Amino acid sequence: MVRVLYLVVCAAGAAADVSRLVTLAQDDGWVVQVVATPSALDFIDVPALERQTGRPVRSRYRKPHEPKPPRADAFVVAPATYNTINKFAQGIADTYALGVLAEAPGLGIPVVVLPFVNEALSARTAYRRSLRDLRADGVRVVLDQDGGDPWRRALGELRAATAGSLEG
Repeated sequence: MVRVLYLVVCAAGAAADVSRLVTLAQDDGWVVQVVATPSALDFIDVPALERQTGRPVRSRYRKPHEPKPPRADAFVVAPATYNTINKFAQGIADTYALGVLAEAPGLGIPVVVLPFVNEALSARTAYRRSLRDLRADGVRVVLDQDGGDPWRRALGELRAATAGSLEG
């Protein structure tokens, strides 16, 4: 069974290293579709990610004549920024990335969010409320409590989120 992971990449410094998460997910049997927020396009190597995944990096809705991408079996949002986390929690779908994310919890598709938010922003009430609201929708949030490799932690949470729901 082919398992499709939508990897939503946001505009944070760690985005430059997201190919590591792609490799880990592929090694775990996932077909990876990278979805970049518009701002993230300046943070990632689009041609390299397209070569690595064999798929176009998506950052906008498709045109009517363009083929539909495969349906996602799971989502990982990494690195997830303050802006994306808050918009996702509020149901704001003003970009392609947020549009596909907005539907996922309602469709029962597992979502893992790996925040890359600085200390000042993570102290904000709005951010803490957004994390609580996302968790209430079944979204798994991986916080940097233990250090270590954040990409491996995200993949471990993805495994836990999809255990039993997907065969692979």
